[in-house]
Amino acid sequence: MTGRESTLRPVRWRGLPRRRTLVRVTLVAVLLGLAAAVLRTPAGCPPGPPPSGSPPSGSAPSGSAPSGSSAGTGVTASADAPSAGPQPLPDGSVGVPIRLAEPAALTVLRPGARVDLLVVPAGGSPDPTLLAPRALVLDVVGAGGAVDGSSALYLALPPEQARRAVGLPEGSRFAVVVRN
Repeated sequence: MTGRESTLRPVRWRGLPRRRTLVRVTLVAVLLGLAAAVLRTPAGCPPGPPPSGSPPSGSAPSGSAPSGSSAGTGVTASADAPSAGPQPLPDGSVGVPIRLAEPAALTVLRPGARVDLLVVPAGGSPDPTLLAPRALVLDVVGAGGAVDGSSALYLALPPEQARRAVGLPEGSRFAVVVRN
């Protein structure tokens, strides 16, 4: 070993840092600040702008308008009115993904809607059987006409109806009737 490698003397700057060094240090500082801001963001904050169906940030809270009507519009809203985003799972229900025989039906469904779930078992009678009346639509995936089989309808069903829906033989076809 040479004497230069074995010493523990601190490194000294021979003047001011160059412009490239200042740019790098500034970039690192900005990225560290951004990382700290992202880590401090609450988990419930959406990553982007609010959905177009949500009220403006300066509007009154949702509980301030009288029940059954929209403030200032004269439009009546029901408790079962479809909403823009996925619905929470109601107590006592389980979420079940359903692949419909006719995926085009997904275009008319919205989260929050009520549907009757019908099934035609594989190899059985051609008459549909009512499997779940007034099932709540939790989410609709692939309503844009996905041809790769990724389209599905997520329904909230009581556990017994969910077991019947999942336990049907392969090849069973599902359909829905939209309720109001």
